[in-house]
Amino acid sequence: MSIYLDNAATSHPKPPAVYAAVLAAMQQIGASPGRGGYGAALQASRLLFETREALADFFNCADSSRIVFTHNATEALNTAVRGLLQPGDHVVTTSMEHNSLLRPLFMLQKAGVELSIVLADTEGLVDPQAIRREIRPTTRLVALAHVSNVTGGIQPVAEIAAVARESGALVLLDAAQSAGCLPIDMQALGVDLLAAPGHKGLLGPQGTGLLAVAPHVRLHPLLAGGTGSSSDQDHQPEGFPEGFEAGTHNLPGIAGLRAGIDFLATTGLPAVAEREHGYGSYLREQLAALPGCRLYGPADPQKRVGLLSLTVAGWDASALAFELDREYGIAVRAGLHCAPRAHRTIGSYPGGTLRISPGWFTTTEELEHCCTALATIIQKGNP
Repeated sequence: MSIYLDNAATSHPKPPAVYAAVLAAMQQIGASPGRGGYGAALQASRLLFETREALADFFNCADSSRIVFTHNATEALNTAVRGLLQPGDHVVTTSMEHNSLLRPLFMLQKAGVELSIVLADTEGLVDPQAIRREIRPTTRLVALAHVSNVTGGIQPVAEIAAVARESGALVLLDAAQSAGCLPIDMQALGVDLLAAPGHKGLLGPQGTGLLAVAPHVRLHPLLAGGTGSSSDQDHQPEGFPEGFEAGTHNLPGIAGLRAGIDFLATTGLPAVAEREHGYGSYLREQLAALPGCRLYGPADPQKRVGLLSLTVAGWDASALAFELDREYGIAVRAGLHCAPRAHRTIGSYPGGTLRISPGWFTTTEELEHCCTALATIIQKGNP
């Protein structure tokens, strides 16, 4: 893999410290946290605690004990909606959501939860007033992605959260594409629950994620099993965080996640955001001139991050991605990106788009090569 431009799926490469931390957790600690009183087990528990503290500080979550470790953002979103919503509750979400949020909501809809899906505009952005129009007395939750994995558009979360607060509804933020790419302050934004993967912008390993829960939110655990504490009870405890982390933790992954957070803290999120945004602007400028090329997402550069979706007239997006991989060793993502409603919203359904998503370790030379490769492929014509 010579050029990797699929960071919206998972970031690659990771900072060297992430690899070192994973290996150190396996070689030097080895034990499971919360499963013993000996030195290595206590060291493992300390690593968990310190990572919770780092994440709480990173997202300004009021209580670090309410940072729940998950295996990915999907598990975090399921824990949030299935632990919160009851039959008769109403949820407002948007047409730009990933299936990781929509599918759990559709499952709950079958069980009696009411669901409203607000249509975004053709740029993929949601009007807070459209959210307000869907609010009911029974609205329990407003759930949405901070950044679209299809367009890179940044939703007006603070304004939407203010609308939700007026009715007493909670806000669940899917930060899969924004955590580690944009500064996120849960308390300033008015976010009550935040779900994020560890393996994307946070630069941690696959198999890591988190759900951050504000102190006033009560949840029921998604999974039941061993917690290392309260072992005398027949029923799953509901206290944070142990009651929501049944089973053995992915300690090596969490160690790597901690190293990723430390790297971002040292580098500075503004620097990360500026670099990735600059890459996205460069791609737009270069690719907009290609014959038949259509770019998607907000025209206003302040309303988008670095990832870019495009289509080329006469080309299937998957065929373009295949040519880039086979002929030039460039890894990008094509298709519906697990967000078919988003593609319907922006007009790229059913074929989907070609998505290019640079990351912190991407170079300008790699982007130049990608743009040249696309131009060459299009010039040769569809095989």
